[in-house]
Amino acid sequence: MNQIDSPASASEQQRALWLSTFAFTVCFAVWMIFSIIGIQISKQLGLNDTQFGLLIATPVLTGSVIRVFLGIWSDQFGGRKVMTLVMLCGAVATWMLTYATTYPQFLLAALLVGIAGGNFSVGVAYVSKWFPASRQGTALGIFGAGNIGSAVTKLLAPLVMVAAGWTMVAKVWAVALAITAVLFFLLSKEDPSLQARQRTGTQPMRFAEQMAPLRNIQVWRFSLYYFFVFGGFVALALWLPHYLIGAYGMDVAKAGMLAACYSIPASLFRVVGGWLSDRIGARRVMYWTFAVSAICTFLLAYPDTEYVVQGIHGEIRFHLAIGVTLFTVLVFVLGFFMSLGKAAVYKHIPEYYPRHVGAVGGVVGMIGGLGGFILPIVFGALNDVTGIWSSCFMLLFLVVSAALGWMHFAIRRMERRHHPQLDRETDLPEAIDAAAAEQRAGLNQVNAPPK
Repeated sequence: MNQIDSPASASEQQRALWLSTFAFTVCFAVWMIFSIIGIQISKQLGLNDTQFGLLIATPVLTGSVIRVFLGIWSDQFGGRKVMTLVMLCGAVATWMLTYATTYPQFLLAALLVGIAGGNFSVGVAYVSKWFPASRQGTALGIFGAGNIGSAVTKLLAPLVMVAAGWTMVAKVWAVALAITAVLFFLLSKEDPSLQARQRTGTQPMRFAEQMAPLRNIQVWRFSLYYFFVFGGFVALALWLPHYLIGAYGMDVAKAGMLAACYSIPASLFRVVGGWLSDRIGARRVMYWTFAVSAICTFLLAYPDTEYVVQGIHGEIRFHLAIGVTLFTVLVFVLGFFMSLGKAAVYKHIPEYYPRHVGAVGGVVGMIGGLGGFILPIVFGALNDVTGIWSSCFMLLFLVVSAALGWMHFAIRRMERRHHPQLDRETDLPEAIDAAAAEQRAGLNQVNAPPK
């Protein structure tokens, strides 16, 4: 809904926002757990890159698919109950992960751990109902900064894993998630929309009515945007520790620390993206996001290359490669602009679909999450097929280029539909003068007295 159904005090709004953000941070840390423990499990099982990609991406599949249903249930039954249930289920699944011993068992456990990732669509539906439309961009940007849970896992999980093994990481993360679930339920309140329905006895919106907006192609365009800005973020958050170990020969602790240089800006600056979307418009933020991301992925895609030039006096050899320092700077910038884009996409949804935030937000979140599932698998397959580490960034460059192209085409088509005169406008001075003369001649003919 784009306006809250009953007045909520500022303290109630802040409590709902910060409790939800903390819960989402812990859920995201659990959701990303395989980015670190998967490295040790891969060595233990002797997996190739494709199998490793499937393992680390599997939790993302579950967390993505269930987002649609969780978003709808949040609108129907209230985000407080649904979010608590999601966290408790995720905690049990993460603890049970420690009993897996074979690759199929790890894949099944990873599917169940992925339940924690469904928290996002619940939180979007819950938080948006506490704030008016003019503040939803900022509020959802703060909530979305819970993606910082990825950096928490990258910074802390290697330390726990080196000291006590990957099973201890799973146990600690499971206990943390269970405690968070209990605290959230005890300290939070039902959202204003649900409170109003309970007072008046109003029935929740029917499932078919909630899903009606999905007939609009615009929803699927927003989904492609989120496929890149969120799916690409999740994929790189999972893939970068493995990438840094393989491409630059780092140990797991250092790889986790440098990978956090991507995850931190890609999470925290989502707050800035929400604020900017409220101030200057989500569309402009999306243009910035896609343009800069295309430049960064293009540069990161350049493989380590040896050149041989046949000179006058013999061969001239030189070497081009992205060093660790430049790589870190580029992924930091990429993460920063992806975070702006994540907030901008979700600024669109309450604006265009105020009564269907749960359903539309769930579908967009699902497609974005599926990007986080599909892309790591493709990254691994590209590694196995091409043998080029930077092939993952080649793929991301193609995805962001497609998203930028579709967005620009759709915006131009909309502008022409609302302002047909744009089709006749041009930047060429000669054409402008000719068009003006033609328009004056037409007016003179109309105004001329009849003969």
